[in-house]
Amino acid sequence: MSPRLPFVFATVPVMVTALALVVAGCSPVQPAADGPTAAETQSDVFGEPADPAQVKAGGTLTVALSADPDKLDPTLSRSLYSRYVFHTLCEKLYDLGPDAKVVPQLATALPTIAPDGLSLTIPLRQGVKFADGGTFDSAAVKTTIERHLTLAGSARKSELGPISAVETPDPNTVVIKLSKPFAPLTAALADRAGMVLSPAAVAKLGANFSTAPACVGPFKFANRVAQNSIKVVKDPLYYDAAKVHLDAIEYRIITDSSIRSANLKAGDAQVADSLSSQDAPSLQKDSTISVLQSQSLGYQGVTINIANANGVGNPLKQLDTPIAKDPRVRQALDLSIDRAALVKSIFNGLNTVACSPVSPKSEFTSDAAQACPAHDPAKAKELLAAAGVSTPYKVSMITSNNPDSLRLAQALQAMVKDGGFELVIKPVEYASLLDQQDRGDFEILQLGWSGRVDPDANIFNFVGTTGSQNVAGYSSPEVDKLLTDARQSTDKAQRIKLYGDVVTKLQQDEPLIYLYRQRNLTGVSKKLLGVQTYPDGVIRTAFAGFAK
Repeated sequence: MSPRLPFVFATVPVMVTALALVVAGCSPVQPAADGPTAAETQSDVFGEPADPAQVKAGGTLTVALSADPDKLDPTLSRSLYSRYVFHTLCEKLYDLGPDAKVVPQLATALPTIAPDGLSLTIPLRQGVKFADGGTFDSAAVKTTIERHLTLAGSARKSELGPISAVETPDPNTVVIKLSKPFAPLTAALADRAGMVLSPAAVAKLGANFSTAPACVGPFKFANRVAQNSIKVVKDPLYYDAAKVHLDAIEYRIITDSSIRSANLKAGDAQVADSLSSQDAPSLQKDSTISVLQSQSLGYQGVTINIANANGVGNPLKQLDTPIAKDPRVRQALDLSIDRAALVKSIFNGLNTVACSPVSPKSEFTSDAAQACPAHDPAKAKELLAAAGVSTPYKVSMITSNNPDSLRLAQALQAMVKDGGFELVIKPVEYASLLDQQDRGDFEILQLGWSGRVDPDANIFNFVGTTGSQNVAGYSSPEVDKLLTDARQSTDKAQRIKLYGDVVTKLQQDEPLIYLYRQRNLTGVSKKLLGVQTYPDGVIRTAFAGFAK
């Protein structure tokens, strides 16, 4: 997702586009040349675990974050940045390895799935304590999952699927019962849906859990200064505390990518997330800095508000605008965008074109899932004429008010003119953007998703009628059936076919126009060892330490 910046633009005139591109060292958007992008030719660099013999004990790590995380509550959280912090605070039943394969974390083995697919049995670690001193057991898992399913505003509900009951036959075993088979469940438990919360903290704080989150983790929550910093400190109760080298980690919110890079170079921060494609090449040449990189499982895109007039989670209400009512107008907007040119000119070729929520690295990809509408502004104008829309057709787009997001928005603004659109950019602070999208207070929204290993988690939440993050207010019985069938199938070939069919339908209806996949770029001081970043986009700092 796009980060925020502590300065606000009331308006962004069209002439700013050319100025921003010149200042950024970019040329105006031009068609990309043939051949692979830089992202396609660069190798992944995930980082290596720290060698305990080379790491000294103690110290505070400073991480420069590109946006202020939203609520530090796994049930409610929706931003990538909170996942960075959760990595240190809230372990999960399962995790992902660098190969994006699911591995046990608080569980001791992958689930045993009943032959009918309606029951998952999960064995749990023993002798584990929460940060508040409570005992981790099956009852805590039950409390957490039931909270994910029932708490108002939960972003996890649709990720967990048709859970009918959570049983606790003994303290070290949890059994999840399903009303229907649900293939993505194990993968869902490898992210926020699988983070286990302290029942005592849940009982005490309720919906205010984020003010003092307590989970199982290498670190525990210390304090937070809104829009400024978050601090976590080593938890002596952690079951593997001997592997934790740092005393504390402080996350400082530095939304300007150039300032994050400057802090990294000066040593004021030892890790910087979301490096700008403008800064990454020079940082890669700096002998004091390592640049970790991996291809994202997610996407950046543009969401159109179709029927989210009442706020996400409330009954849908169709908006009375041409772009909301007529898919031809949304198709025209898609055809006006030259994705290859965006990637080449705005991101130095470090990102890759995306037209789908299914990553080309996914085991569920297919030709249909990677099909891409051709850039055709003339056809776009024809569609607008057929829809009875006068040109230039004015539409407004909210986006985060940081330099990278604005560069993208301004490039889109210049590009879609040829297709008959006048794009008005409305920059807002990141937290406000999340609030506006939930309220449905937008016409078009530029935001992305960091991605999950199972395609269901990249699709259902956002375009399923009951998806907990369906901020477009999109509803298609055909898409719902395809996604439900894919969720319930254990046949890989069938799931591949179904996701290809979903993409085909989405490109007809266009509730969300997928633009590109980011390359996860993280700057790390070479004075620090053990930082890793995987395709899920999460920066892993919990077991890092300063070099001796």
